[in-house]
Amino acid sequence: MRRIHVGNALSAFGLGFTVPYLYVYVAQVRGLGAMTAGMVLAVFAVAALIVLPFAGRAIVRRGPLPVLLTALVTAAVGALALGLAGSAAAVLTAAGALGAGQAVMQPALATMIVDCSASETRSRAFATQFFLQNLGLGVGGLIGGHLVDTSRVSSFTLLFAIEAAMFLLLVVVMTTVRMPHAPRVGDAPRSAGGSWRQLVGNRAMVQLCVLGFVLFFACYGQFESGLAAYGVEAAGISTSAMGTALAANTAVIVVAQFLVLRFVERRRRSRVIASVGLIWAVAWGVAGYAGLGHGSQAMATAAFVSTYALFGLGEAMLSPTLGPLVADLAPEGMAGQYNSAFALVKQLALAVGPAVGGPLGASLHGAYVVTFLLFSFGITVLALRLGRRLTAVQDHPWRARNRVVARGGAAVEPVASTS
Repeated sequence: MRRIHVGNALSAFGLGFTVPYLYVYVAQVRGLGAMTAGMVLAVFAVAALIVLPFAGRAIVRRGPLPVLLTALVTAAVGALALGLAGSAAAVLTAAGALGAGQAVMQPALATMIVDCSASETRSRAFATQFFLQNLGLGVGGLIGGHLVDTSRVSSFTLLFAIEAAMFLLLVVVMTTVRMPHAPRVGDAPRSAGGSWRQLVGNRAMVQLCVLGFVLFFACYGQFESGLAAYGVEAAGISTSAMGTALAANTAVIVVAQFLVLRFVERRRRSRVIASVGLIWAVAWGVAGYAGLGHGSQAMATAAFVSTYALFGLGEAMLSPTLGPLVADLAPEGMAGQYNSAFALVKQLALAVGPAVGGPLGASLHGAYVVTFLLFSFGITVLALRLGRRLTAVQDHPWRARNRVVARGGAAVEPVASTS
């Protein structure tokens, strides 16, 4: 588990070097224009949507470690090629390789966490993963910002080379991992379509995917698109204040992650997610004050920074909740398929979110806030409805485990329901 967490931190650290500067690199440093830079960002999303349906099946059949190693090598090749690419075709091809590798890493690492943890330690393991990912992204972005120079292509080539080196270093670390024996599905349908039909038949998982789409669409899909455009156009937020808001989001996650963990572990998962919807509704209300109120610029800036901080609090509550819930809903040996499906839902939300939120946040300020305020209340409603379909062990594992111990039995790993 320690090696897996080191892997999460290294991959996030490598991505933090390049992701914030990708648009500037393609559009300005390479001189390929805004259109090509936009296409590169789209290629990342498309590559993920293409490979994730197959990644889950590969994880189930081959195990998460071989799939992760393949993804890391692919991402390393893509990162290095991106740093050396000088034409639009080369940049788009490299971005496709990097995007595909990056997308497959997520469900592979998540499945390794599931295989190396028990139900009583899984929430803490996923919380640690999220903490290290944000820390790695923040530190990588901070160091990368001091290394880049828009007047020198070589400085960006160095960044992408460091990113590739991080992925290859992670390959070395992961080859030392000895995974515990995890069941594989030997009698599952051979076709990917058959396994997806099995997943769609799990109504609780389908409801969780719908809920996950709304969660990612209303939060992560707005951070650097609609909410940023709304802040600049409606609230008059400066670029430095935007950076402060993003830093506040990361700081709240880093500080609050383990403070809220004990609270989250002892509550029903469906109600934790429902409360996140209410917290984000407050966040959108504060954002409305920042852009639509009549206070001073200082008050508007403070409100906007608070919006990102409130989003961070909700994220800290979700990280030990969503991953373990996906694992508990998965039948034995199918965690890889379910993690890939949930990652696919996230990618869809991240692709649709900016396309919808960007233009809305830039031009229709009141409608933008009201729309996502309603989405936040929708999260609460969907979470409560999901809670009615979950078993007691799936929704409240801490209480179920303690009930077993109180009766004199041993706490055992529950078998997830597939209905």
